[in-house]
Amino acid sequence: MIGYLSGILKRLDATKAVVLAGGVGYDVHISLATYYELEGRREVELDIYTHVREDALSLYGFATPEEKIAFEKLISISGIGPTLAQKILSGISPDDLADAIGRGDARKLSTIPGVGKKTAERMCLELRDKLVISDAQKAAAPAAGSTSVHDDVHSALINLGYRPRDAETAVEAARKEMG
Repeated sequence: MIGYLSGILKRLDATKAVVLAGGVGYDVHISLATYYELEGRREVELDIYTHVREDALSLYGFATPEEKIAFEKLISISGIGPTLAQKILSGISPDDLADAIGRGDARKLSTIPGVGKKTAERMCLELRDKLVISDAQKAAAPAAGSTSVHDDVHSALINLGYRPRDAETAVEAARKEMG
């Protein structure tokens, strides 16, 4: 199994990267978060999850260990395969995912493309105690069940392809403008 890959970035798009290592070009599936981390780099390092099926061997790459852990937890849920897990992590950061699951916020999770209400509820139920968030995140989190327009707009901007930090900046600017 391949668990880590380091090499030269030969090709990069929003869902895949080709990493040249030891004379071999590895085709690696990536999330938007990892894409933004790799953008502009020549040499890259990725944590890898190797997915083996009887008809295929696929590599999924992650810029951070937290993203890989979240991915592995997601694919442990019935009905969530590697492709959907990758889409989920393109729509929400691992920290925000853990926060939403910890609060049981299925509504926020169901705003991610490909995640319906039932899948979001199953994620909350099955991962509630498996994805741990820090005490600082718990203190900063809003009360359970409360979803603000801020969260909805932030999620929508990320789903439209904005970088998470750019989406946050845009939401804060709009909030200040509205008073």
